Amino acid sequence: MGALDRLTQISGQISGSKSAREKLFQKSPDDIVVTGCLRTAFTKGGKGGFKDTQAADLMAGALKGLLERSKIDPSLVEDVCVGEVLAPGGGATEMRAAALVAGFPESTAVRTLNRQCSSGLQACVDVANQIRAGMIEVGVGAGVESMSLHYGPGAVTEFSELLESHPEAANCKVPMGVLSEDMARDLKISRADQDAFAASSYQKALKAQQEGLFDQEIHPLTVQYTDPKSGETKTITVNKDDGVRPGITPESLSKIRSAFAEGGSIHAGNASQVSDGAAAVLLMKRSTAERLGQTILGRFVTASIVGVKPLLMGIGPWKAIPKALELAGGLTVDDIDVFEINEAFASQCLWCANELHIPKEKINPKGGAIAFGHPLGCTGARQVSTLLYELKRRGQKVGVTSMCVGTGMGMAAVWVAE
Repeated sequence: MGALDRLTQISGQISGSKSAREKLFQKSPDDIVVTGCLRTAFTKGGKGGFKDTQAADLMAGALKGLLERSKIDPSLVEDVCVGEVLAPGGGATEMRAAALVAGFPESTAVRTLNRQCSSGLQACVDVANQIRAGMIEVGVGAGVESMSLHYGPGAVTEFSELLESHPEAANCKVPMGVLSEDMARDLKISRADQDAFAASSYQKALKAQQEGLFDQEIHPLTVQYTDPKSGETKTITVNKDDGVRPGITPESLSKIRSAFAEGGSIHAGNASQVSDGAAAVLLMKRSTAERLGQTILGRFVTASIVGVKPLLMGIGPWKAIPKALELAGGLTVDDIDVFEINEAFASQCLWCANELHIPKEKINPKGGAIAFGHPLGCTGARQVSTLLYELKRRGQKVGVTSMCVGTGMGMAAVWVAE
């Protein structure tokens, strides 16, 4: 290929990318839009403000807040889908009850789903696709987790001999911390780089919290809290993430003992926090939103789901994000203004970002799960409000939410703020 041909090809790629981004801003009555989104604060598992609050109560509070903010007639909401990972029975009975407590009538259907760490995003995508298919007009995608009450050794059941005898199947139950340690070693992700990434997450989250940048997305909840020292039960209002800590630096993190291997690189300071929280997203067609006088906050474009080797669970976003960009019309990393990539572990998030050549200033500008927590079923729905409010604040438009998924998967979605 001659120099002129190469220049012509590059020019075509650039103009094609620009065209793909511009197409995202074309509005259609059939667009799937977000007219309300919020989350609760995230609190430390076992000791934070929500340690004594059932997941269903968290979800009821978030759903009630969504109704209050959007002012939607609850009877117009035909389905509520809630992502939840740890609850026995998938929390299906409790979430139906939570929707009724929140103010939805008996005509509003409710279901739960579990796609591990992407459950909240999968719930939003499922509702969007139900609307797109004409099954419903208005729906809510949500996510919740009480890791305080449901997280523990029993979270993974024993495998049968059939599953244990298949090498890749058996790998599905390897603890995430162990496989992340192995991945960091094999992919040569240094502890120093992980600690620098984690410290940056804390610093960004602290700055955002001090500047009130989470206030729009957080819906305060009033709950009962039993003081572990005095045993006194009192009523408290939780309105901010309690895992965000000042004074975190790469140097301070470097002193923390590794958690999964002697001399390893994964530890409590560079992995996501065990936490409790809920989030909810109201979705409908643009034509429906305009007819109902709903304020449009953003638009769902598309989503991807991929599989990877179970022992390489953390690389999920590396494979899912390019697929989502392609499904969105051939977007490139340069077309995206903000990436919300779940920080399950600094090692995996950092590796995915580096491999995809995502500029660090575009990743989790208000910090991430290392700094304020990862309630498993909730995070995917939480990212929607975090992303859309941040895009609007910056005067930017296009964002991606993504996460790695336990047992070896990845998920990503493309959103446009309005």
